[in-house]
Amino acid sequence: MRVLPEPPGTPDHRSANRYLLWLARKEWRSLLWASLITSVYFLCTILVSYLLGAALDSGLADGGLGTLLYWSGLITLCALLAAAMVPLYERSSAFNWYSAAYRTIQLVTRRSSRLGPTLTRRLPTGEVVAVGTDDIDRVGTFYERSDLMISSVVSVLAVGFLMLASHLTFGLIVLVAVPLIVVGMVPLLRPLNRRTRTHRDRQADLTTRATDLVAGLRVLRGVGGERSVGDRYQAESQRVRAAGVRVGWMDAALEAVRTLYPGLLLVGIVWYGARLALVGEITVGQLVAFYGYTGSLAAAVRFFMRFASDLVTARVAAARVVRVLALEHDLPEPAVPAQPPAGTYDLHDPTSGVSLTRGRLTGVVCADQADVAPLVQRLGRYRDGGAELTGADSRRVALRDLPLAEVRRRVLVAGNDAHLFSGRLREELDPDGSATDEHLTAMVRTAAAEDVLAQSPEGLDAELTERGREYSGGQQQRLRLARALLRDPDVLILVEPTSAVDAHSEAAVAERLAGARPDRATGVVTTSPLLLDRTDHVQFVVRGRVVAEGTHRDLLRTDAYAATVLRTPVEEEKV
Repeated sequence: MRVLPEPPGTPDHRSANRYLLWLARKEWRSLLWASLITSVYFLCTILVSYLLGAALDSGLADGGLGTLLYWSGLITLCALLAAAMVPLYERSSAFNWYSAAYRTIQLVTRRSSRLGPTLTRRLPTGEVVAVGTDDIDRVGTFYERSDLMISSVVSVLAVGFLMLASHLTFGLIVLVAVPLIVVGMVPLLRPLNRRTRTHRDRQADLTTRATDLVAGLRVLRGVGGERSVGDRYQAESQRVRAAGVRVGWMDAALEAVRTLYPGLLLVGIVWYGARLALVGEITVGQLVAFYGYTGSLAAAVRFFMRFASDLVTARVAAARVVRVLALEHDLPEPAVPAQPPAGTYDLHDPTSGVSLTRGRLTGVVCADQADVAPLVQRLGRYRDGGAELTGADSRRVALRDLPLAEVRRRVLVAGNDAHLFSGRLREELDPDGSATDEHLTAMVRTAAAEDVLAQSPEGLDAELTERGREYSGGQQQRLRLARALLRDPDVLILVEPTSAVDAHSEAAVAERLAGARPDRATGVVTTSPLLLDRTDHVQFVVRGRVVAEGTHRDLLRTDAYAATVLRTPVEEEKV
């Protein structure tokens, strides 16, 4: 059994700022550890400057070898300690990036899976893709560098204290100048925030158009429209590029400011310190130490400014993340959830009259294919329609009175729009790792997918590419069927499970499926005569209502049913 990752927690998604604070609270230990490491590093570099100045003022030139070795040893010790902090810092900052990014990925993925079709109805595809790529990276980057903010404050306070101890006026100037420099950068952050939002919005729109273009490429080629759509995509991509360039110019201006302001501070400290040294208010050693402090101050100021820029981009990204996390499902949860019935279940849809009975393989035939989607959506509660579960205790409970998670656990609608994901075949068929190899192999055989195992010497450990592209359309469909059977829900609804397989494989599936779930309710929504002939019972739906039921062969005597199931030939296996 695989060990599942730690739950990410319940986020505060009321605003971008609240979400970033929530992440900080969840990761406070690692953030504090990284801040401690970087603070030690900067304090060591400051101490090197202090020791160098103290050594010069101690009469080093007049001292002997012992004095030289003493001061050299202290400076070397500080330098070695600072060097030891570097790998620890790199590791801790990388850990903070992965922690924040991975926690956000967990939250977005879990929320997306729970929302299901609601997500794509509420948000464009490009918006969802951008959240899962660019925005998560920006949130991670913010926390990767956040430790530098605290260590920069420590550096400024340490330098200010040392300067105050040496010269009161000089120390006060430094302590006042650094906040003024940081505040002077604030006016540049507003246009950066505005341009970043514009670029992010256009990037999401472009991704949406690219997704639509790829999905409809075959249709566009059929009507000769790929050139015009391609031209529009090119024009939009140029607008995205222009928005990105504007963000780049703004970031370049900020980078120039991050270099200019610390440089001016350095010049001012050196100039003022030299004047004090000339009049004898500070010693030569203190002047040298002050010059060394300016390097630490310059770094601290740059980090303050970088933190401000990272905060702007992180807030834009977090706003997109909380937009996903705050989405509510189209189907409301019951105010007072009902207890599910006991034992195994029957499923009944009062709207159509379709009933799936435990221990029986039921075929459902719709005379009009437009009736299929509303029917299976009601049966699986992808829309509210009053479908009901009846347990072995004869107690009947409407699906809308059960929590959605409970409905999803007990009722599975397996359609042909389900994806195969990259990874090992074993993990794709059995995500929670609970099935034995014998059970896995048995369900693969029930789905007539033995050829997939035989295709690779690794068998169940074979690696799938994205969407299982190395397999034919029929093989992919049979793998999806095996995955649904391994899930073993109380009620399984298969929608055209053999529409892409050849007649030989379809006959094998029909033969084996009949006895695969003897104690469960199984429905097959199809017009395939091979499958229907192996069902225990068939219900014929016309205009959304069951108008006839019985065995497949009995119903073939009616003209309407015979015309429905015989007019659609079985397709050959698609590659």
